[in-house]
Amino acid sequence: MRLVLLGAPGSGKGTQAARLKDHLQVPHISTGDLLRAEVAAGSRLGLEAKEVMARGELVSDAILLGMLEDRFSRPDTHGGFILDGYPRNLAQADAMGKLLERIGQPMDYAVQLDVPTDLLVERIAGRAKAEGRADDTPESVRTRLQVYDTQTAPVIDYYRQHGQLTVVNGVGSLDDVFARIVEAIVPAHEVG
Repeated sequence: MRLVLLGAPGSGKGTQAARLKDHLQVPHISTGDLLRAEVAAGSRLGLEAKEVMARGELVSDAILLGMLEDRFSRPDTHGGFILDGYPRNLAQADAMGKLLERIGQPMDYAVQLDVPTDLLVERIAGRAKAEGRADDTPESVRTRLQVYDTQTAPVIDYYRQHGQLTVVNGVGSLDDVFARIVEAIVPAHEVG
């Protein structure tokens, strides 16, 4: 199963991706982790990304897509994967969709974890306090969430138009949210 998790910061994507990885027996691919690994390994794309980051710029979509294409070519992804944190904009969604079609691994589902803004602010503020981060004020969190909404709304529409979007209520216990995701993506005869 090939799955992308969508959701605002604090929606629980990373937590649920880790659980789904074990349940579905497919790798969890985070573009941030992938980027750091490629830079550490000194790969051609990693070195390109390192140069860009050293200049204080964002890594291009072309470099990220190249890293994803390389990652998707590894044997552990042949049964599927879970993407977390990518795509973040319409251009990335479109480019990745074309890549996956070209390599014969089209996306099965995009799961959007739906969590009200006030709860997201509360979750991120709690996480910031636990981690000793003073930069995550409620105002800055709300601004980040507005930017996320602006950039990601077209991605959500992209997957909706392709018949791949499933919206899951992201409020409740970790087990409840996990059960909702599994129920939404796994046919009833495969649950268990």
